[in-house]
Amino acid sequence: MRHLLLGALALLVATPAFAEEREYCPERPGLGTPACTVAPGRVSIETALGDWSLQNDPDSRTDTFLIGDTKLRVGLTDSIEAQIDWTPLGVVRARDKASGAVDTATRTGDVELAVKANLLHPDGKGLSIAVLPFVTVPVGRAPVGAGDWGAGLVLPVTYDVSDAINLEVTPEIDAAVNEDGRGRHFAASATIGLALALTRKLTGTAEVQLLRDEDPAGKSTQALGALSLAWMVRDDLQLDIGGIAGLDHDAPDAEIYFGIARRI
Repeated sequence: MRHLLLGALALLVATPAFAEEREYCPERPGLGTPACTVAPGRVSIETALGDWSLQNDPDSRTDTFLIGDTKLRVGLTDSIEAQIDWTPLGVVRARDKASGAVDTATRTGDVELAVKANLLHPDGKGLSIAVLPFVTVPVGRAPVGAGDWGAGLVLPVTYDVSDAINLEVTPEIDAAVNEDGRGRHFAASATIGLALALTRKLTGTAEVQLLRDEDPAGKSTQALGALSLAWMVRDDLQLDIGGIAGLDHDAPDAEIYFGIARRI
């Protein structure tokens, strides 16, 4: 009996240690979503320290600045995590090119609540598949907040082509909020990315994304291209920087961001 008790105690002590050995897998940076989940009992805090995007139309120019957009990921089981995402500060500056008039709005963003359930290889190794349903709660105000609740489903898939190359595919369907902030419409996107380990700590990722939006105010198809770099400073800390370019007239012209991810 004494040996059984000692064995059980050793197993309880060892289990968290095994969880801690899982390689850190932040969702930042990039357009896609990795299929890996946070180990049980661990927390990942992922923050966009700065994010600037530009929409340059013939009649107007709109600059959007987001500060502190933060996602909290909490490992619940070996393959399930809970997520909460919120933008505490956003500034939108719109300038009318004909009159020169400038309108600036400072707002908070909406809250996104999500659960990611991994179906195969929660550490992200080999072929990894997950489902990620989410809902957005309209706590912010336009033009940073959407003005109504929304929902969606993401199906992340990643595959290790080799020790240095990882393929990522992220399809998504949404009940997206209408542009006028009332009601919802169908939207869907697909992202394909290729991540290359440049060194043991530095990873570069190239992505393309196609998004179809059926907003009643005007249907659109956006094509985007993105490049990002992630530097794993240490096992539980990552810094990143990235840029996104619009590839057609419906897409925003450009976006630049940088951020940090920390596991505790």
